[in-house]
Amino acid sequence: MPSKQKLSYRCRECGGVSSKWAGQCQECQAWNSLEESSAPTSAKQNRFSGYAGQSEVGQVEVLSDVEVARVSRTPTGLEELDRVLGGGLVSGSAVLIGGDPGIGKSTLLLQTMASLSEKNNTLYVSGEESAQQVSMRAVRLQLNVEKVKILCEISLETIMATAEKLFSTILVIDSIQTVYSDELQSAPGSVGQVRECAARLVRFAKRTGTTIFLVGHVTKEGTIAGPRVLEHMVDTVLYFEGDSGSRFRVIRAIKNRFGAVNELGVFAMTEKGLREITNPSAIFLSRHEQEVPGSVVMVTREGSRPLLVEVQALVDESYLGTPRRVTVGMDQNRLAMLLAILHRHGQCSLLDQDVFVNIVGGLRVMETGGDLAVVAALLSSFKSHNIPKDWVIFGELGLSGEVRPVPNGEERLREAAKHGFKFALAPKGNIPKGGIKGLEIKPISVLRDALELF
Repeated sequence: MPSKQKLSYRCRECGGVSSKWAGQCQECQAWNSLEESSAPTSAKQNRFSGYAGQSEVGQVEVLSDVEVARVSRTPTGLEELDRVLGGGLVSGSAVLIGGDPGIGKSTLLLQTMASLSEKNNTLYVSGEESAQQVSMRAVRLQLNVEKVKILCEISLETIMATAEKLFSTILVIDSIQTVYSDELQSAPGSVGQVRECAARLVRFAKRTGTTIFLVGHVTKEGTIAGPRVLEHMVDTVLYFEGDSGSRFRVIRAIKNRFGAVNELGVFAMTEKGLREITNPSAIFLSRHEQEVPGSVVMVTREGSRPLLVEVQALVDESYLGTPRRVTVGMDQNRLAMLLAILHRHGQCSLLDQDVFVNIVGGLRVMETGGDLAVVAALLSSFKSHNIPKDWVIFGELGLSGEVRPVPNGEERLREAAKHGFKFALAPKGNIPKGGIKGLEIKPISVLRDALELF
């Protein structure tokens, strides 16, 4: 029976190592920062004779002499997932997927494995569900899983040995928080276990060329549970987002070594699993039968494509000592800044008004190109003035009241024209010289120019 490795404790703040746990790190004096990790029982023997401490010299190459091989990608069978991944799966990569419980992570991966199993050797490792439960989901989704192999196991050593024996090219770990290594004494899900298991799985992927999907739990703040180093070790980090009351799901790339970040994939949850939405702009536009105050359509950009999104605002008299500022789908601090700009440069005070802003469809707008649309929606609701349904607005607001151009402005205008919009308010720097056929464009330089139209 092989002897267990010795245990050491590493500080997550400074990296200092201690042979036993203590409440305070002796190196940086940080409290409760020591975490369990494994250490080899004996030091590595030096291969060179000579003075003590001599180490093997690594092979150094000139970067320009390194032959660059074209990276081949494996399509997953889901175009929206391929878009977020940068075109498909890369051999030997590690992909981390996080999301709220019940959002559809396991459903998405089971659909992906069913598609990939037609031409690849796949292995689905379930640490949370039994094989019967996974099979029941596959039957409900009407998936062809005849070639999908499943392993219900949480021992890391058993998982890697099985995957290597079966020559699996696609491996799913659902989830990384349930996996444990015999080399550590801590329970599954602890910081030490998650870090060690993830590191060994990533090394396994690089050594064997296996593509690994890691499912990660999220905290109540919405971030992936465990050490932050978990996101640094993998090649791609995906977040699965969606409103619990909506059937639409959004998968967003936060990190991608093989593609663009902030790329967006849109799905709809149905009885037969996740269905791809090829035209996301259609689902984020409610298209009211009549014009209503506080509703404005803006053009935002997620990854490599523009999206038409409806922003709704409600401004109402406040009966509280401190008026409410509520946002859904955008940063609340951004709203506070826009209200200050509107007050200073638009001579419109909402200090005694409750302000509510909502991005329709459960989408979260991360960029600043929607500033002008949010201000337009606020004024429309405050003045009970309807903005025509065929108007589209976008632009970034500066603190001095100027309207700044946003990236890919012409592409946004073409997207609006494609969906039948007739009039656009856009920054002056984004107006194309030749214009856009079928779209009248009003250039805006400062906030005052836009306020004259509302």
